[in-house]
Amino acid sequence: MDLRRLDLNLLVSLEALLQQRSVSRAAAQMGLSQPALSASLARLRRHFDDELLTRVGNTYRLTPLAVQLKELVRVALSGVERVFTAQPGFDPTSSRREFSLLVSDYVVAVLGDVLARLLAEEAPHARLRLASNTPEMVDSAEQVLLGTDLLLLPHGFVTDLPHRDLYRDEWVCVVSADHAAVEAGLTVQHLATLPWVATYHGPTASTPAARQMRMSGIEPRVQVVTESFLTVPGLVAGSDRIALLQRRLVDLLPLDTGIRALPVPFEAGPLVEAMWWHPAYDDDAEHRYLRDLVERAAALAVGPANSA
Repeated sequence: MDLRRLDLNLLVSLEALLQQRSVSRAAAQMGLSQPALSASLARLRRHFDDELLTRVGNTYRLTPLAVQLKELVRVALSGVERVFTAQPGFDPTSSRREFSLLVSDYVVAVLGDVLARLLAEEAPHARLRLASNTPEMVDSAEQVLLGTDLLLLPHGFVTDLPHRDLYRDEWVCVVSADHAAVEAGLTVQHLATLPWVATYHGPTASTPAARQMRMSGIEPRVQVVTESFLTVPGLVAGSDRIALLQRRLVDLLPLDTGIRALPVPFEAGPLVEAMWWHPAYDDDAEHRYLRDLVERAAALAVGPANSA
């Protein structure tokens, strides 16, 4: 395709239309008249030979192609912005850059406050965006990281991408504080018979500890699935359920959460939290600053002796 024949401004219109699913709202977002954006939509429809937005009653829905384009457009615009905002050096004190990280709520609980404080001190005009990672994003990490600065994730999910280890943690089992059946201690039999609260449970979505448990021959009876570690205590307290959580997260929870932590009765390796990025940004000055910032935040949050 000859890019010289394309109007790359249509990318901005396309993103607004796909996000807003409304010509009028997208036009208001862009500061354009509705007829002007309608003309852009017509050009986009001709280019893709697809309606992109279809009316259903009083609302618009995205066509299958539009759903596919939504993430691609965001990545493309982010790349364009990086190209035209690139500078030979980087001064954090004057930067108005938004740094984007894909993280779990566990990482936010451990590092979020320290990271935000450091950035505010060193780059007061910059912004930090902490977006939730999903199994789909992790599965397509290389593509996603073209439009996102960093992915914070333990080892065991992503390979063949640059990374830097941040800190170590360990897995514990959590049960209700009044769970009488495990009063004398937790056994492998309990793991096989008690109902489970599982995090990120699926063919390619699982915590490293849950994978290790299955590899040791223990198949949990999953009763509840959640994609938020911070919701686990509420789903365990007052029930006979059991779950796996990170020790650092458990230590940060209030004392009255109604759960208690027990040692894992199988061989569970350590959790090694790392940050991952696209190799295109290896030598980017802004990105190098961000990686250094995250590494320093991890050292402050968990202590130098406990970092990876």
